[in-house]
Parts: sequence; C-alpha cells; structure tokens
Amino acid sequence: MFIVLEGIDGTGKSTQVQLLADWFRSQGREVVTSREPTDQPWGKKLRESAATGRLSPEDELEYFLKDRKQHIDELIRPALDAGKVVILDRYYFSTMAYQGSRGFNPREIRAKNEAFAPRPDHLFILDLDVDAARERIGARGDTTNEFEKRDSLAKCREIFLGLAEEPFVHVIDTNRPIAEVQASLREALQ
Repeated sequence: MFIVLEGIDGTGKSTQVQLLADWFRSQGREVVTSREPTDQPWGKKLRESAATGRLSPEDELEYFLKDRKQHIDELIRPALDAGKVVILDRYYFSTMAYQGSRGFNPREIRAKNEAFAPRPDHLFILDLDVDAARERIGARGDTTNEFEKRDSLAKCREIFLGLAEEPFVHVIDTNRPIAEVQASLREALQ
C-alpha cells in the first residue's frame, strides 16, 4: 500500500506519518517511511535553498523531479515491489502546490510526474487554516522559511484542496487533537 500525506507546512504531517507507521507495524506489516525532498543530493540542495534563498523556479522544479526519480528508483518502487507499506511525508502533489504558487501550471507538473511516478493508493490532504499553520510553525521554535510565506501558503492550500474531488484523496481537518486526526486517517484506510 502506498500512502502519501500532504498539506501546507504546520499541518502535522511528520507526526501523523510516524503514528500511522506505528499503527501498521502493530498489525505486523513492514513499513517504510520517507519524505520529500529526500536527504539525497538533489533533495539536500532543495532543503538548503529553503534557508538560504529559493532557487529559480525552473531550477527548483528540475531538482524536485530529479530527487523524486531517484527516490522512486531507490526506495519507493523496491519497497512496494517487496509488499511493504510505504508512507511519504510529501510527494509530487507538494510540487504541484509549491511550484504552482510560483506560477507553474499544477496540471502540467502533475503530468510530468505521473509519467514516471506511481500514484498513491491513498492521498491524505492534512488541512489547516494558513494563520493557524504559521502559528504552529512558530510554536515549534521555527521561523518561517522561504516556502512558508503567508501568500504562498494560501495558494498552496488552494491547490491541495483542488484535489479533493478525486476518489483516492481524503481531506482531513487538522485543527483538532493529534489523536483525533490519527483516528480519521485510520478510519479512511479501513
């Protein structure tokens, strides 16, 4: 099973990925968790740019595609082929949203990715109001980076919510306790 958690920064994706992985493991399932951008060379360049200043839109998109191709070849496909549950914190839907907020056509980004990237069985959009998300970012001790500016997050949230009509997509309200959010994820999977 291939599961992806998406949403703007501050919605609790990393926490929910770990809780979901623990739940599957408690059922005896083998689970692989990962995130994008990865810790591989292209992903590292992208992560560095969040703190040092964003790359040009064209370079940023190219780096995301290269990072994702490597991620799929080296981790995602082998794990799925071995029958493992794969749970990702971000995937190409984030590229659609964040690069879409920079002026690229989200549909074109999706088409480029789906030419090589497997579609998840379940896509969870963890949704939270932009101001509440920015408060959470500050509460965890972080300062907002180049990807977390208010206007950009608002555009990203709009793009994420635009996916809600698809049958494999579940929108989960994260403006509630962590355990309730996790219960909603598990309920959708059952």
